[in-house]
Amino acid sequence: MAAFLVVLLVAVGVVVLLMRAAAASGGSGGVSSPRPPRVRPQRPRRPVAPDDDPDFLRELGRRSKGEGPTV
Repeated sequence: MAAFLVVLLVAVGVVVLLMRAAAASGGSGGVSSPRPPRVRPQRPRRPVAPDDDPDFLRELGRRSKGEGPTV
C-alpha cells in the first residue's frame, strides 16, 4: 500500500511539472493564462437627485432672490 502511494505522488508531481513547463513555453497544455480584466466604458456622471444638479440649485437661488423662472 505504501509503494502505491509513493508511485501516485511521483506521478502527480511529474504531471504538475509537465503542465508548468508546457504553460511556460507558450503551449496551452490545458492550462489557460488569465485574461486581462475587461475595461468598461464609464458612463457620464449625471445627478442622482435634484439637489445634486447644479442647474437646479442655481434655479433655486434665483427663485429665492425674487427673480422669476427662466424658461
